[in-house]
Amino acid sequence: MNQVDLAFTPALEQAQLIRRREVSPLELVEVYLERISKLNPQLGSYFTVMAEQAIADAKAKTEMLPSASELPPFFGVPISIKDLNHVAGIPCNYGNPALLNNIPDYDDGVVVKIKQAGFILLGKTATSELGSFPYTEPTGFPPARNPWNLEYTPGGSSGGAAAAVAAGLCAIAQGSDGGGSIRGPAACCGVVGIKPSRGRVSHAPVGDRLSGIATNGSIARTVADAAALLDVMSGYIVGDPYWLSDPEPSFLAVTKEQPGSLRIAYATSIPPLGKANANCEQGVLQTVQLLQELGHTVEQKSPDFSGLVEPFQVVWQSNVAASGIPAQILQPMNRWLLARTSSAGEYLQAVYQMQAVARQIIAFFDSIDVLVLPVYLHSPIRVGEWANLSPEETFHKIISWVAPCPPANATGQPAIALPVGFDELGLPMSVQLVGRPAAEATLISLAAQLEAAKPWIQHRPALG
Repeated sequence: MNQVDLAFTPALEQAQLIRRREVSPLELVEVYLERISKLNPQLGSYFTVMAEQAIADAKAKTEMLPSASELPPFFGVPISIKDLNHVAGIPCNYGNPALLNNIPDYDDGVVVKIKQAGFILLGKTATSELGSFPYTEPTGFPPARNPWNLEYTPGGSSGGAAAAVAAGLCAIAQGSDGGGSIRGPAACCGVVGIKPSRGRVSHAPVGDRLSGIATNGSIARTVADAAALLDVMSGYIVGDPYWLSDPEPSFLAVTKEQPGSLRIAYATSIPPLGKANANCEQGVLQTVQLLQELGHTVEQKSPDFSGLVEPFQVVWQSNVAASGIPAQILQPMNRWLLARTSSAGEYLQAVYQMQAVARQIIAFFDSIDVLVLPVYLHSPIRVGEWANLSPEETFHKIISWVAPCPPANATGQPAIALPVGFDELGLPMSVQLVGRPAAEATLISLAAQLEAAKPWIQHRPALG
């Protein structure tokens, strides 16, 4: 197998290659570090490359391999970590150049689980400042770019992670999603992104500061890889404010099971924020047709999301104030959001309203199993397209673009972004599947069925 094919080999298959001694962890790491050295200057997908640490870990794992009797599931497989998550001894700057010397002395809980699964950390991927934006262009860093067309954004805030996976700069990636920050980049870059249910993945050793709207999740080139990484990251850690039981069977196992005949609803607009453009609508309608051919019952209907817009904005924008970062070192957009921060009473009132609307949205799922939506309401923007707009203008454009994503954050429901084709510019088209609370298994099984019916793993950006 040549090095390009190896770089684009799914993570689960890489793990098997290592087990069969057909490739070593060191060989894999060297492949990715060479690709990062060559392509990251164009893509801006990594803030920090952990070359020295990755090579040392890979050498140690390679030496262990001949005598190991039992190996963790992803022994020797390279992965990236988003630069909103802590890795001990590695800078975590949250997309802010003033924090380049912010070096945590502990691993986040998800990082601990990822290491325990045998992964090798390649580096920290690019994010928008504080994860605030659905594009990844933080001041002081090169903008992250879409590997399918470098003039366009890979999305945000997990834009670096999705771009790295799509371009073959890591086998698989950890991301996080507080309003579409996994699903949007996955859609922009033509990969799979899973936002799990609230309580599925721990925020340990710290806590959740956004009333449950944000979570860690997985980004991969296949449904099976994304499901298997979710298995790794899932699980209660002492002190979590909310949690779910471990899945039984595993999420990876359900990729091999048929979902049965499901009741599926779909929509291509999010009143009062707008309707999907032709490309995003086409992705939904193509998927609906395929679902019908696969034997599912499909009808056009949607919950009423209108009451969610205002309270969600109040909760989401409070992230800037909660960060504790001084206004003078923030980007203009985040300074503007900081100035709009609500009082404690207004925040709690917004949480109350958001939870009330969330109950109504979840009640809609009493009669359906899955809701199919666009991921975003229009195609990816160009890098820098909104750079000269005022913060207020940018804010309203963001809301109108990402509108299909925040409802699942507010309700805590699981959602998956799946690639479904390409538009006339060669950019990926995607679709979003939203499931019942804690029903990742249904979504993953359905996503695997769609992937099998219309495979996309063979597609690679020319740059890669």
